[in-house]
Amino acid sequence: MGIVKIDEELHEEVRRASTVMCRSINAQAEFWMKVGMLAEANPTLSFNEIVKMQFAAAQVHVRDLAVA
Repeated sequence: MGIVKIDEELHEEVRRASTVMCRSINAQAEFWMKVGMLAEANPTLSFNEIVKMQFAAAQVHVRDLAVA
């Protein structure tokens, strides 16, 4: 565990987003950091592709609602 210093405006954005996404402020910041890191490592993937890749790695099977 470490301390990360971020801009107050960004912290407020994280706080608001965490409320919408039902995550703690720390969990929201971690999510954004992880997705950002994966996006930099895989620049051709979209956000949705990154999330699908993470679900697959965790063996989470999400039903495709578009075909339901």
